[in-house]
Amino acid sequence: MKKLVTIVGARPQFIKAAALSREIRKNYSDTVKETLVHTGQHYDQVMSQVFFEEMEIPEPAYNLKIGSGNHGLQTGEMMKALEPVFIKEKPDAVIVYGDTNSTLAASVAASKLHIPVIHIEAGLRSFNKSMPEEINRIVTDHVSTLLFSPTVSGIKNLEREGLFPGNSTPYTVDQPGIFHCGDLMYDNSIYFRRKAEKKSTVLEKAGLQGKDFALATIHRPVNTDNRDRLREILEALLTVADKEQIHIVLPLHPRTSKMLEAHPDQELIGRLTADNGIHLVPPVAYLDMVHLEQHSRMILTDSGGVQKEAWFMKKPVVILRRETEWTEITDSGNGILTDADGEKIISAVKYFLSSPPKDFPDIYGNGQAASEIMDIVTQSEWK
Repeated sequence: MKKLVTIVGARPQFIKAAALSREIRKNYSDTVKETLVHTGQHYDQVMSQVFFEEMEIPEPAYNLKIGSGNHGLQTGEMMKALEPVFIKEKPDAVIVYGDTNSTLAASVAASKLHIPVIHIEAGLRSFNKSMPEEINRIVTDHVSTLLFSPTVSGIKNLEREGLFPGNSTPYTVDQPGIFHCGDLMYDNSIYFRRKAEKKSTVLEKAGLQGKDFALATIHRPVNTDNRDRLREILEALLTVADKEQIHIVLPLHPRTSKMLEAHPDQELIGRLTADNGIHLVPPVAYLDMVHLEQHSRMILTDSGGVQKEAWFMKKPVVILRRETEWTEITDSGNGILTDADGEKIISAVKYFLSSPPKDFPDIYGNGQAASEIMDIVTQSEWK
């Protein structure tokens, strides 16, 4: 039996882990033992615990309760807490997801103990090393033994960096196994869509039932921690709600909420809370988020995960960043990069309202990524 330790710490990782854990319980319980470790990177009740409950994720065997902090401090505290867990559990491999500080900390701690790392969502690149996530991705990929990329472009990125598909088993950190496997988030999108339709009441609570609305999310520090950028985005949302006669629902990430409270332009904040077209709501759980995405006209976001969820729901997406790792979305014309430029944001919304995209090619797999990953994990050898 193979013993795997899975590391999660943030919303996108909970979602991906749900799909893989479900597959292990359903089809691999005789051959794989999974131990779940929650770093505590997201510690808000709705951002963390509710996801575990709604998404049927097993209770973590460990909750490190690291919490927030500067990147170096947070990553260092995670590494310090993870190392004794790895020594105690003696896993055959450590599974990490995506590009958070939890991902980086677990990858470095495991690799220094010579424990193979399995990186799910490998190969993604924004080509902007000022983003902490970009550093996390690159380092994790280069200390991993099994790399699973959800896209063809991810495979090509790994090849450009000297990591080549086609290595034969047994895989090592110097000769890793590299695989194109589809996207776990798509697995979950299919699995939870009907459940959200039946159970979520978020539209009624937000006063959005029967109304045209766009869903917006803002959480990246580059946007929330820069007052000018945050002001520009919020002013654009106010203009869109007023001029385009479309409601905007904005679930407030804890970081965004904190920055709004401390924002020096309280006149702007007053307009946000008073405007009938803007619906500020607390952080939403996964089923509510799925429901909002399903019923929106379009999505505006700086989240990588939400960009993909927009694609899964066949919604256009306005990307509030300079670049995206999910280049297929913009290359197909279903997403527009606007950064925090108010004029570009407004223009992109107008374009998608008048010309909504109709073609969403099946580029993220067939909803069977978890099965493909576990087949490879259980049938290959590594050391």
